[in-house]
Amino acid sequence: MTIKTIATNRKAHHEYHIMETIEAGIVLTGSEIKSVRAGDVSMGDAYVRPDHGGLWLFNSHIARYDAASYLGHDPTRPRKLLLHRKQIRELTSQIKERGFTLVPLRLYIKDSYAKLEIAVAKGKKLYDKREAITQRETRRKLDRVMKTQDFKRR
Repeated sequence: MTIKTIATNRKAHHEYHIMETIEAGIVLTGSEIKSVRAGDVSMGDAYVRPDHGGLWLFNSHIARYDAASYLGHDPTRPRKLLLHRKQIRELTSQIKERGFTLVPLRLYIKDSYAKLEIAVAKGKKLYDKREAITQRETRRKLDRVMKTQDFKRR
């Protein structure tokens, strides 16, 4: 089983508290999968929303494949996610009742299939973001101090 990460949503961990993650398949056309394998994907503003009895990925940008004909795909079209019906019901009920949201974390290829890792997440408040930044900075400072002390011992 080989996994190749194509794109990640870097903002997701900064903007949201991640509760649980789920792997979903994604419906792509021929030119889209070729563009995905080439790595021409952006997921910066992407989000997942239930619609028409399924889950759909919106605002993800998969660039047009250069070698495709003039009938290429729309780069920002909504794409259907493939999950079991029970999982879809469970996720939509969590979104409606508890105030969670679905956020795409990363797009990867697993055994020649494109997969999307989505997360059930809750939005962070501004003070949570500031706290995470200060924790990260103190961790970096501690790592620097530990490296310099370890270097001095040698």
